Amino acid sequence: MSRRHSAQKREVDPDPKFGDIVITKFMNAVMRDGKKSSAETIVYGALDRMEAKAKQDPVAMFRQALDNVMPAVEVRSRRVGGATYQVPVEVRAERRQALAIRWLITAARNRNENTMVERLSAELLDAANNRGTAVKKREDTHKMADANRAFSHYRW
Repeated sequence: MSRRHSAQKREVDPDPKFGDIVITKFMNAVMRDGKKSSAETIVYGALDRMEAKAKQDPVAMFRQALDNVMPAVEVRSRRVGGATYQVPVEVRAERRQALAIRWLITAARNRNENTMVERLSAELLDAANNRGTAVKKREDTHKMADANRAFSHYRW
């Protein structure tokens, strides 16, 4: 990693159906082996299924699910005098979004419905209703940060 300057952020185009940049980022995270069309089919299929089940705007529910999974604090390892402490730190907005997307997709992949469309739509619906594996992951992260509050003076 270069010490001179940080890597430039690439701009992502909004997705063709909803015109939403976050959905494009989500789609890119779902994508495997560079198969964008497959990822598009999965994400749009999941959003359509969510709309059919909940009878609400799928983009609003997607946003709600993402907000419910985003962590506010996390722990980072900090080495002080031979000991390693788990120091709670606030999470930057960009990282919050990236973690939420990653956790939602991982939770969906670990579910046991038949197709990825079913898994993803079920996980997004669960997250929108503040339950499910991805929300539990956020709760666990917050609990860990809360338990290590005593080490917060080691923040850098």
